[in-house]
Amino acid sequence: MASTTRIWTDVDFDKDGKQFGCLRLPFSTDLSAYGTIPIPIVCIKNGAGPTALLIAGNHGDEYEGQVALAKLARQIEARDVSGRIILLPALNYPAVIAGRRVSPLDEGNLNRMFPGDANGTPTQMIAHYVTKILLPMASIVIDLHSGGRSLHYLPCCMIRSGRSGSSDMETSKLIELMHVFGAPYGSISDGSAGGGATTLSATAQALGVLAITTELGGGAYLSSTGEALARDGTVRCLKHLGILPNAPVAPAGTTRIMRVNGKQAFAYAPVRGIFEPMIEIGDEVVAGQCAGFIHPLDGPDHPVTVVQCAQSGLVACRRAPALTEAGDCLFKVMTDQAMSSVDVLRHFASMCSV
Repeated sequence: MASTTRIWTDVDFDKDGKQFGCLRLPFSTDLSAYGTIPIPIVCIKNGAGPTALLIAGNHGDEYEGQVALAKLARQIEARDVSGRIILLPALNYPAVIAGRRVSPLDEGNLNRMFPGDANGTPTQMIAHYVTKILLPMASIVIDLHSGGRSLHYLPCCMIRSGRSGSSDMETSKLIELMHVFGAPYGSISDGSAGGGATTLSATAQALGVLAITTELGGGAYLSSTGEALARDGTVRCLKHLGILPNAPVAPAGTTRIMRVNGKQAFAYAPVRGIFEPMIEIGDEVVAGQCAGFIHPLDGPDHPVTVVQCAQSGLVACRRAPALTEAGDCLFKVMTDQAMSSVDVLRHFASMCSV
């Protein structure tokens, strides 16, 4: 992986004040030989202090974070800030304008391409710029996601447990921030499922940057509740870290801390067909319970496939489209954090004051 980025910007990250600009992503076409794709960026700085990197549009069809960060970019002034805030409300801009999870330029899923490649595809170049230029400046990164077109999600704040060999302090800080964010549900993952080491949060963690992500809606529509939570939760975190010391914001609600227990927490369609769910997001389920049926497309002489829950727990997300291919994720289950850790979580919750 080359260390020199090919993306450039006129934004001066060391300059005090509020700057609206763009990252210039090189992309040459038949009709634009020296063309670039502008990725919107806002930098708000006031003196010394920590830096918060706020990201949405990592996936283009997830809208709550995009709108929330656009609102914050308009509302926050340099005089409100102690330190620096860098906002990218449409990080994977080609996917954002296409309304797709992946980029139409290279079919790249940005949150599966970190740490990126300076001389790779457009999506790899974006990941590389974030890894090499933006993350080293940051004390914290908040990456706002939703379920996109394929999933409906409970409003969750999500963290990865601390790095192997690190002290418990890293996980403790993340749990504290999860309580400060104030989503109804908090999810802790060991990173073994999903994108693993290729996600933004995993790359931030490897660089020693605190990272929290969210899931705040889905189905490719804009949840006003999810957008408000994205905005208020982000402000609460920035106030807690002293970056927006005087920001007015409602106190956080109670967060139920849960865990994603490996790959078995996810249920995948074994065959192609029409998914008829028998569970809703937020339902408490038990292992072996019928979660739905997949109806065959080849006629009623073919059998219906029964889908069962592999784990007991809470349904965190469920597939939105009925038409399903083999291998599509149908739902995910979370379980409550072990009681031995709950006392620790409550201790850090009591420390959180905004």
